[in-house]
Amino acid sequence: MVKHVVMFKLTGTPEERKALAEKFRDALLSLPSQIEVLRSIEAGVNENPAESWDVTLTAIVDKMEDVAIYAKHPAHVAAAGLLAGHVEMRGCVDYSC
Repeated sequence: MVKHVVMFKLTGTPEERKALAEKFRDALLSLPSQIEVLRSIEAGVNENPAESWDVTLTAIVDKMEDVAIYAKHPAHVAAAGLLAGHVEMRGCVDYSC
């Protein structure tokens, strides 16, 4: 299995960032039923005001090639599109587990 872990730091006021992060999280959580290679996904909005990253996700797929399939799937592209123009920073790690 492969874990695909991504963190986003968004632009805007704290309230705007939280609202966008929640909308993005909700879209991500609907993906397992739409993307066959996606075994599961967790997504969460940061609750710690001392930290600067806004939202994270952990997606699990069977093999590294499935990460690319997941990334190009129209449902994922639509979810990611919610963040268009609002991403200050993005970090990603993919690893076998």
